[in-house]
Amino acid sequence: MTTADKVSSVTWRDYKELTKPNVVLLMILTAVIGMFMAVPGMVPLHVLVLGNLGIALCAGSAATINHLVDQRIDRQMARTFKRPVAQGRVGPRQAALFAATIGVMGMAILLIWINALTAWLTFASLLGYAVIYTMFLKRATPQNIVIGGLAGAAPPLLGWTAVTGEIQGHGLLLALIIFAWTPPHFWALAIHRREEYAAVDIPMLPVTHGVAFTKLHILLYTIIMFLITLLPYATRMSGPLYLLGAVVLGGGFLYWAVELLRDKNPNAPMQTFRYSIIYLMALFIIMLIDHYLFPVSTL
Repeated sequence: MTTADKVSSVTWRDYKELTKPNVVLLMILTAVIGMFMAVPGMVPLHVLVLGNLGIALCAGSAATINHLVDQRIDRQMARTFKRPVAQGRVGPRQAALFAATIGVMGMAILLIWINALTAWLTFASLLGYAVIYTMFLKRATPQNIVIGGLAGAAPPLLGWTAVTGEIQGHGLLLALIIFAWTPPHFWALAIHRREEYAAVDIPMLPVTHGVAFTKLHILLYTIIMFLITLLPYATRMSGPLYLLGAVVLGGGFLYWAVELLRDKNPNAPMQTFRYSIIYLMALFIIMLIDHYLFPVSTL
């Protein structure tokens, strides 16, 4: 099949895949919880719907740009070689137009119906992921995921500002949790895929500094993350149910970090990666339940 044939057979599912829907759904979950954590009662319906729609469209735009920029390396990696741009089902021009369209739509929704602060913070996170991380950091330094994690940590803060119109300490704390979670989450996957990253010259930490070094840093970052997740309770944003959840879930993450370091289980990297996703979802859901069962503070 020629490239023209592949492009002509493009379906809506290919465009959906460009937006990395599973990643965006996790981002929107944290954005929604950021909204509810910012108020003692119900989030205004228009903010809940339009705010998350705008954030999701901008996140999908950034993901599409990632597909476009990484098409060469995507073709060489088992995890990504079936992506629409890498396979030629969606042409570069189509992908660029799609990214621009949904990105502009998302920004317009946020500017018109939410507030300018949320719109520009969302735009900054889009640039952070699609340009600073994807185009530069990913290929420049083994600390790529640490620095680039700032963009991925933004959604709960965006949810918070969508409701309040202000950057407040607890909103920043929600973003800090995800910022600390990102390195151990992604480095576990990078260990599993280290040979593929090495083959395409992406300087992920296990490629540049070795697997043992990366496993040690996963443990260290997991300890930091665990301590940070206790801060919502310490600062009276959350109550006892959240504290229990943070300790139990954090203990599970520490278990997997230690299991990685022990180097007895060859499946530990992917098991750690999968647990990290469940961990973040469960932590934020428990935080939301606690917010209404044990209301403490909204500041």
